[in-house]
Amino acid sequence: MSNAIKDLAAGTAGGIAQVLVGQPFDIVKVRMQTSAKGTYTGMLHCAGGILKNEGPLAFYKGTLTPLLGIGVCVSIQFGVLEYAKRIFTAQNLARGEGGEEGKMLGGGQLVIAGVAAGLANGVVSGPVEHIRIRLQTQSNTNPMYKGPFNAMKQIVSQYGIAGLFKGQAVTFLREATGYGVYFLAYEKLVQREMTQKGIRRDQINPMNSVLYGATAGYALWAVIYPIDMIKSRMQTDGFTPSTGQKYASARDCVRKVWRTEGIGAFTRGLGPTLIRSPFANGATFLGFEMASRLLYS
Repeated sequence: MSNAIKDLAAGTAGGIAQVLVGQPFDIVKVRMQTSAKGTYTGMLHCAGGILKNEGPLAFYKGTLTPLLGIGVCVSIQFGVLEYAKRIFTAQNLARGEGGEEGKMLGGGQLVIAGVAAGLANGVVSGPVEHIRIRLQTQSNTNPMYKGPFNAMKQIVSQYGIAGLFKGQAVTFLREATGYGVYFLAYEKLVQREMTQKGIRRDQINPMNSVLYGATAGYALWAVIYPIDMIKSRMQTDGFTPSTGQKYASARDCVRKVWRTEGIGAFTRGLGPTLIRSPFANGATFLGFEMASRLLYS
C-alpha cells in the first residue's frame, strides 16, 4: 500500500471519529449561528428546545452527509498535509536541516502544508457543510428536504451545480486560515514531546495525541469562528422563498450583521463549539495516529 493511500485511509478514520463525537454539538452551533437575535437565550436553551420539540435523534440530523463527506474531507486534509510534509522533509535533508531525518519542519513549512490541506479540503467541505446546514436548520414539522440526496437534487434542479457551492469563497478563506494554524499547533506540540523525550512519533502516548488535538482545535476556532458564522449565514441565505435573499455577498453579510445585530452575533454559538472542540479534534487526531501506526507498522 502506498504512503498516499495509507494517509488517506488514516484520515478517513479520523474523520469518522470526528463526526460521531462532534455532531450533536455542531447542530446546536449551527442553529444558534443562523437564528434571529433573541431566538435562544443560550446554548442550553437551544439544546433543550431541540430535545423537547424534535427528540434526541434530532442531534444527529443530517449526519449521513458529514459521515460520508467529512470522512472524505479529513482524509484529503491529512493526505495533502502528509504529502507536503514529505516534500519539505526532502528539502530539509538536501539542506542539512530538520534533524537527522529532516522531519522536524519549521513553522513556516507547517503553515504552508496546513494551508494547502485546507484549500484541498475546502473543495469538498463547502458543499458537504452546505447540505448538512440545510438539513440541520429546516423545520422538523414541515421539512423542505427528505434527506441529503434529496436536498442535493432540489438545489441542483433550482440553482444548478453552482448552488451546491454557495458560500465557497468564505469556505476557502476559513479552511486556509484555520488549517494553517491547526496543523502548526498540533505538529509543534508533537515535535516538542519527541525532542524532550527523545522518542519517535509512534511512541507518543495516545492520550497526548488527544490532548494535542484538543489544543489545536481551540487554536483553530479562535481564528476562524467569525468566518464560520458568515459562511453559515451565506449558505442558509436565499433558499427559502418566504424570506428571500438577505445578503448580496460575504462583505455585505458582514456589514449587515454588524449593523443590525452587533459584534456579539459573530460569536453566537461559540459555547457549544468550545465544548465540542476538544472531544471532536482529540478524536480526530487519535483516530488518525492510531490508524497510521497500524498501517505503517
